[in-house]
Amino acid sequence: MAAELGRLTPRDRLLLDLLDQHRTFTTDQLVDLAFGSVGRARNRLNTLHDRDILDRFRHYQRPGSQAWRWTLGPVGAALLAAGRGETLPRPAVVRDATARLAMSPTLAHLLTVNGFFVALTGHARTYPGARLVRWWNEARCREACGNLVRPDGHGVWADNGRAVPFWVEADLGTETLSRVVGKLTGYAALPPRRAYPVLFWLPTTTRETNLHAHLRRAGVGVPDGVTVATAAADHAAASGGPPGPVWRIVGHPDRVRLADLPTPTGGGASWDG
Repeated sequence: MAAELGRLTPRDRLLLDLLDQHRTFTTDQLVDLAFGSVGRARNRLNTLHDRDILDRFRHYQRPGSQAWRWTLGPVGAALLAAGRGETLPRPAVVRDATARLAMSPTLAHLLTVNGFFVALTGHARTYPGARLVRWWNEARCREACGNLVRPDGHGVWADNGRAVPFWVEADLGTETLSRVVGKLTGYAALPPRRAYPVLFWLPTTTRETNLHAHLRRAGVGVPDGVTVATAAADHAAASGGPPGPVWRIVGHPDRVRLADLPTPTGGGASWDG
């Protein structure tokens, strides 16, 4: 343990913290988060895997190979526990957690949520003045929202002095639109200091169009006090990703950048910490 601690670089520590909070990332996601080069990422990740600091898994697919999904390894989990003064987890317990994650029916959803925030982080690495100030996972969101609603994530995006807090709902197209829209009731019940825009990150523009049509129907709509914006991953891929002019506010025809979404305070850098 002591020897491994002395060999960790600041970037290694960042990876451990990110995996501790967000559970798993693909190789490409880790490239955007911390490396910027696929070659450097693979070399370092493989080294950390060989030392049991990281673990990985992937499923068989045809054609080609699925990208590795990276998690904490037994040594990495023990290093984090030691740093917090906690009991060191047994290697078998850490391996079992990885196996459960690999077979989890919510794995694709988790990777989609993480991918959304990774795209913001990757953008900020190359654009001065842009920064992902805060990134909460689902568990941290649940602590902040109680039993009112369960966001998939929360962040604060800053761009040239303007900070926009938001909630994220990642949609894979597997739920009915009524169920998706039904989540807005919980957001309407949040206190004013948590009345951030709700972002629906959707897989396709077709799904997005259908969601807006559903919201326009009589008796549906958006609850008072809630701002809802949508973006489709297929459209965003060619338009700058989540930071770009891809967000369509419900009730407005034009698309705006993430940094231009309305905030509870009208758009300054003021938001609840």
